[in-house]
Amino acid sequence: MIVVTGAAGFIGSVLVGALNDEGRTDLILVDEFKREDKLKNLADKEFEKQIDRAEFINWFEANAENIEFVFHIGARTDTTEFDVEIFNRLNLNYTKDIWNICTENEIPMVYASSAATYGDGSLGYDDNHEIVEKLKPLNVYGESKNDFDKWALKQDKTPPSWYGLKFFNVYGPNEFHKGRMASVIMHAFKQINETGGMKLFRSHRPDYTDGGQLRDFVYVKDVVEVMLFLWEYQVDSGLYNLGTGKARPFLDLAKATFKAMGKEENISFVDTPADIRDKYQYFTEANMQKLLDQGYGVPFYSLEEGVEDYVQNFLEPGGYY
Repeated sequence: MIVVTGAAGFIGSVLVGALNDEGRTDLILVDEFKREDKLKNLADKEFEKQIDRAEFINWFEANAENIEFVFHIGARTDTTEFDVEIFNRLNLNYTKDIWNICTENEIPMVYASSAATYGDGSLGYDDNHEIVEKLKPLNVYGESKNDFDKWALKQDKTPPSWYGLKFFNVYGPNEFHKGRMASVIMHAFKQINETGGMKLFRSHRPDYTDGGQLRDFVYVKDVVEVMLFLWEYQVDSGLYNLGTGKARPFLDLAKATFKAMGKEENISFVDTPADIRDKYQYFTEANMQKLLDQGYGVPFYSLEEGVEDYVQNFLEPGGYY
């Protein structure tokens, strides 16, 4: 059996669907399973059992001999949450418990790290292990992810194969429940439908034009494809970036959304809110060479391809993956 934590969430539910497509229905899904809007992500999925997050560690200890792989995607991801204890409990210590059970029972695992670990990017976006201790994330969420990465790299005993995936700006189906934490593409789609236009943050740096701020936007289908590759081939363990390797400006994202919706461009700019201006990232771009060196060769969706697929096949019909 395969475990997927965060199974009712955005990336987790798409992963469950992809595993179903691979013929796997012997899945143990872990989440809170309380929110109706998240449960829609699992409506057509096939699985063996649902286990509440609070009960999973005890269940896992008792049933580890039946588990072949763990995808630990569940996490507290709200970057506006400031309670360190919540992150320590849900992101750091919970992941340590899963790691230790996987180690003891020789179960390979993938866990969700984050590009938020890179902070302002002053040390670059290379997924080499040497810089992990030097990274300074800009929020408590990023700190919790980096704290676990640092802990994992210090362990003498590890799962037989393990992968900490530093997700960049993931977008795609099954994020209807995320509210303000949803991707910019989803917010753009809603804003264009409601107002006929799209507002982007104005640049407050002379080296970037308005809308010229750059992000590595990665389609969730690509994210899941990489996870399936790691599950199947179990290449060298370690931290891996998971973006496209190509940063794109927000202006391109907005234009792609208008085009996918078949609407005329209407883009304007507003000041970046003062309370986040000093922590606002103007550039992120994943160095993907480490994964490519491990033999990963599936082409990534371009921003235009991903936005078109997302808008036309999921957002407009209100569909789920």
